Amino acid sequence: MAEPKVNELMEKIVSLSKRRGFIFQSSEIYGGINGFWDYGPLGAELKRNVKDLWWQSMTREREDVVGLDATIIMHPKVWEASGHTSTFSDPMVDCKDCKGRFRADQIDSTPCPKKSSKMVTECGSDKTEPRAFNLMFKTYVGPVETEDNVAYLRPETAQAIFAQFKNVSDISRQKVPFGICQIGKAFRNEINPRNYTFRSREFEQMELEFFIKPDEVAHEQGGAPAEDAPTKNPAPNWGWKQWHQYWVEQRLSWYESIGLPADSLELYWQGDDELAHYARATVDIMYKFPFGVQELEGIAARSNYDLTQHQEHSGKSMEYFDEDAKQRYIPHVIEPSAGVDRMILALICNAYHEAMIPSAKGVPEKRVVMKFHPRVAPVKVGVFPLLKNKPELVAKAREVYDALKVHFACFYDEAGAIGKRYARQDEIGTPFCVTIDFDTLGENPEHANTVTLRDRDTTEQTRVSLDQLLPRLKQGLGLPI
Repeated sequence: MAEPKVNELMEKIVSLSKRRGFIFQSSEIYGGINGFWDYGPLGAELKRNVKDLWWQSMTREREDVVGLDATIIMHPKVWEASGHTSTFSDPMVDCKDCKGRFRADQIDSTPCPKKSSKMVTECGSDKTEPRAFNLMFKTYVGPVETEDNVAYLRPETAQAIFAQFKNVSDISRQKVPFGICQIGKAFRNEINPRNYTFRSREFEQMELEFFIKPDEVAHEQGGAPAEDAPTKNPAPNWGWKQWHQYWVEQRLSWYESIGLPADSLELYWQGDDELAHYARATVDIMYKFPFGVQELEGIAARSNYDLTQHQEHSGKSMEYFDEDAKQRYIPHVIEPSAGVDRMILALICNAYHEAMIPSAKGVPEKRVVMKFHPRVAPVKVGVFPLLKNKPELVAKAREVYDALKVHFACFYDEAGAIGKRYARQDEIGTPFCVTIDFDTLGENPEHANTVTLRDRDTTEQTRVSLDQLLPRLKQGLGLPI
């Protein structure tokens, strides 16, 4: 069997990401460390934009969701209650020939790296017996490394929300149904990190735990059957099916709002044999990466499993008193859980385009254009003086740059030919470029106090008066004027 061809598109994306400062390998000067990645100047801006937009949509634009920022290391009993210390592991086997390590349940379909034309079970080498490999990173709290001081880096952000449910519900004046959301780091000691940043050992999550009434309580208050109820306008007496479908639709809409088109996404409904034992339903939002269709986010109906577990293990009540229903119950949960790093990778892959664009001499040139949605683009506006050796142009360009940078991320560039500067901004995804030329200074009275505004996606250039530049840019970037 021939070796599969290297994915050329992914090679180009990885190369661009390093060259332009989106993503670097962690500790690269020491040879790197597998499964860990750093975000460069542009990657940091892109990531912050995405997180800010998610937070805005989840909390500031809603009255029924509040935020939390919890610690990475928590009491180890949190992970006992959640089941992570006992079940968060994969049975692994080692190949004594190639020294590869593989999940025992995938051994029949995993190629042996040393003998890629054969499966592991046919490569003629002895295998070790399956051994449990816990995916949590272990550490110690305090100066003495004893079992009494064992702690873990959290493998997910959700459990902190469940552990703080009572505190938040008591002080936030929220009534069920309501949600608690969090953005934060999580860590999993993946056996085989792969597909660039898609599967890493350190990653960031954006999770919402939306607490709802048990169906029996909702139905007592007149909740309509799931098949008869719309899912557009939330109602307090919805059952779990309506809330689950509602959040699936909300999340799909949000992905489109940041530039991932509907035809790049798929929904995968997990079958009964795939569901976690506590889940009633789980829908995965999948993105069509160059290396295959893979999960971006899962929206799970988790029943009341987590709160019940923490109530049993901590001895503290997780019951909520519903003033409308006049009864106590442990709320059920709908959980949209998204991976920030996977989302960033999807946005980079989706933005990557190669286009033939005329050079300054009118000759078509092959260029990379990163067509980020303006809402997530790391740099919104590039500002250039036509020539760097003309102090009056530089001074005016600096004036324009200083006026714009307080409103959005801008980049000032005076090096090289103007066409090269446009190309550099296209390659990092800047939606608009502003050029200050001699007409701006009044050489042509008709165009005095105007600038050239260039659109990344159309390459069209128009003259815009300085007093209309800010509102014009805000309109193009989808911002309030």
